[in-house]
Amino acid sequence: MLSNLSAAMRYPDLRGRVLFVVGMLCVYVFGLWIPVPGIDRDKLAQLFQQGGELFGMLDIFSGGALKRFSIFALGIMPYINASIIFQLLTIAIPQIKELQREGEYGRRRISQYTRYLTVALAFVQALGVTITMQRSDILMTSGFINIIQVVLTLTAGTSFLMWLGEQITDKGIGNGVSLIIFFGIMAAVPASVSEIFSLWSARVITFFNIFLLAFLFVGTIVFIVYITQGERRIPVRYGDRVAGRKVIRGARTHLPMRVNQAGVIPIIFAVSVVLFPATIANFIPVGTEWHIFGLTFDLSYWASRVRDFFTPSTSWIAAVLYALLVLGFTYFYTAVVFDPKEVADNLKKYGGQIQGFSPGLPTAQYLDRVLTRITFAGGLFLALVALMQYWVPTWTKITSFGLAGGTTLLIVVGVAIELMQQLEQQLKLRQYEGFVK
Repeated sequence: MLSNLSAAMRYPDLRGRVLFVVGMLCVYVFGLWIPVPGIDRDKLAQLFQQGGELFGMLDIFSGGALKRFSIFALGIMPYINASIIFQLLTIAIPQIKELQREGEYGRRRISQYTRYLTVALAFVQALGVTITMQRSDILMTSGFINIIQVVLTLTAGTSFLMWLGEQITDKGIGNGVSLIIFFGIMAAVPASVSEIFSLWSARVITFFNIFLLAFLFVGTIVFIVYITQGERRIPVRYGDRVAGRKVIRGARTHLPMRVNQAGVIPIIFAVSVVLFPATIANFIPVGTEWHIFGLTFDLSYWASRVRDFFTPSTSWIAAVLYALLVLGFTYFYTAVVFDPKEVADNLKKYGGQIQGFSPGLPTAQYLDRVLTRITFAGGLFLALVALMQYWVPTWTKITSFGLAGGTTLLIVVGVAIELMQQLEQQLKLRQYEGFVK
């Protein structure tokens, strides 16, 4: 990685791309610390304590901006949600699927619709967050004009992040939205490491706890890289074809099918479903009672039972439910991003054939069987990584390190791999150009 970065600095255009990414990310980090005025910080901290793990996860994706309630409090999540919605709509709406097949024109149209939906989602989320803040007495200013100002500020912050991500993608290296999430997560690492050493200095934890955390951290990274890069290569042979008076001989290649086709999306879906009941239960005050038909129910007691039941770190039933949801959402989202029938039709269209299977329906059925098997392995991998987020703090007694597993570590490793691969491609392209000259 370091050799590729040093080699990239020797090419002026590539060096400009790298420095552009660094500059844009500095702007992003600066914006994380610009607060929205009129917020009671103490009451905001209490709200996050009540919100539990779900609020903590949303804060991680926003780079800590939600907990500070800065102008980037909503983060880039509305854009990600809009992108996922359009991916799902390709199944339900044939017009969008046809637009997706129209090449560059279709991609630009879908990107434009995604921007519009992002602004709409950001406005709705900002309105909901602002009203919640006002009702909780966190927003000290009142009045319609003040509420609209806060809503527009949060919406503009998300719109700016969307524009920033697109600029990084066009003029820099890597996917801009992924890099924004990556640096948002990494921005909290120095504080976490500092807290670990503070606990060690106070003898709350021992050196063995730190060593065990480092061992599990590195081992999980190796495991994630191994599975993320893993793929099933299906041999494909292309027949001879005639181009004018020339006969172009067929070639032998392979069709790569990744073990983890769905990425990190299944974990995000599953953790939202599992933690939602516990999050609602956290907002029920202690001593709340419900009187119905002459009977009195202690809602705070049942809320605590629900909270414990739906928390994977304290309930094995919740952990099993979490793993099953991750596995189910893995199959669901894999079916969205990989269509065996479409792949089989494309192979037939360009003269490709999988040995032992006829083009068309038999090829699609074979690809579906292979996809079902490797998706099961990918789902188990995602479930294990997701549960590591709860197991590692229990084993090491260190709860302040957010990269111990789960969604954050999977995103960080995936973005780092993608960035290094694109950097290597840029370097190879320039080396070939120099060789030709």
